[in-house]
Amino acid sequence: MRKKTRNNAEQGRITRHYRIRKGLSGTKDKPRLVVHRSHKNLYVQLVNDMDNRTLLSISTDDKDFKKDCKWGGNLDAAKKLGAYVSQEVKKKGIEEVVFDRGGYLYHGRVKALADAARAAGLKF
Repeated sequence: MRKKTRNNAEQGRITRHYRIRKGLSGTKDKPRLVVHRSHKNLYVQLVNDMDNRTLLSISTDDKDFKKDCKWGGNLDAAKKLGAYVSQEVKKKGIEEVVFDRGGYLYHGRVKALADAARAAGLKF
């Protein structure tokens, strides 16, 4: 039996992410909202895959966000980040996005971020 290590678990997430990405693509009108999760922070990017451009990049580690939330690795920070992302995306004139959970389970911080963004008016 193969020993399960942290590296093997991370490799499984990356494999899931590739499998998910086969069916997702962001456009200019409906970009892809990518979530990356670490132990200490959450990172969100808005990507236009047709032009290979990142339209927006926000994390809980940004100086502007750190004023509202001291610790970026919990549910409270995920909810605040979701609302903040929704505001910033609307400033760019975008109403709809494609949600890319990055191979993570739709649970916990990822779900809290998505629910808060939806509650703030962003359409997935």
